[in-house]
Amino acid sequence: MQNDNHNLAWEPYHIFGGERASRWLILCDHATNRIPDWINGGDLGIASEDMARHIAFDVGASGVAIRLAERLGAPAILTNFSRLVIDPNRGEDDPTLVMQLYDGTLIPANRGISPDAVTKRLDRCYRPYHRMVAELAARQDDTVIVSVHSFTPQFRGRPMRPWHCGLLYGDDTRLSVPLVDLLEQVPGLVVAANKPYSGHLSGDTIDRHAIAKGRQNTLIEIRNDLIETDTGQVEWADRFASLLPEALALAESAGVTP
Repeated sequence: MQNDNHNLAWEPYHIFGGERASRWLILCDHATNRIPDWINGGDLGIASEDMARHIAFDVGASGVAIRLAERLGAPAILTNFSRLVIDPNRGEDDPTLVMQLYDGTLIPANRGISPDAVTKRLDRCYRPYHRMVAELAARQDDTVIVSVHSFTPQFRGRPMRPWHCGLLYGDDTRLSVPLVDLLEQVPGLVVAANKPYSGHLSGDTIDRHAIAKGRQNTLIEIRNDLIETDTGQVEWADRFASLLPEALALAESAGVTP
């Protein structure tokens, strides 16, 4: 499958393995720290060191997502814009849709942003991405959505986070609970349910494309210092490629409905 806007200079997402027929669909909402040139000349006004931090993208998540999709024979869709441009994992009416301050860093190009500027980012980045996620998810009746994210080991001025990974979910626990159980059996792995954040937000990606459609789903959070390198990304992709089908089989054998 080609991007629906492949003839344009700006592509708000990339699809990997669009021809793959697996029922799995792998998402990466915060895949890159790229700022499109049409936004303030491609510069939000913050230091390059900040653009390399978790505030701009989910470090390592894209590498895990691409490799996981390959191993599952599944398509993957990754954003091609920084979460600081606009956050696709928020509802359109969420006050954190365009962040003006994040983990101690002011985002000058976002300060006092006008409604028209937000709409432009919605139309050119956010909405095309969600339209394509919806199209990919609708190709099969039994699509299972896995969203890959990473988290920082420590926010500024806050305690270290002890978890290696977490699974986020709301009321639909079908896939996530057995997956947590399987991860907890891995020696030395510190796993948490709904950590480092709790559940899903109304209007976020999983809510829109999985919960609202009754599709099985889970959101994976991996501590980003564990997946900064190719080696770490391969390790975690292999781990989830092994455990996800097993968790899905357990979920479906239990016959639990959302």
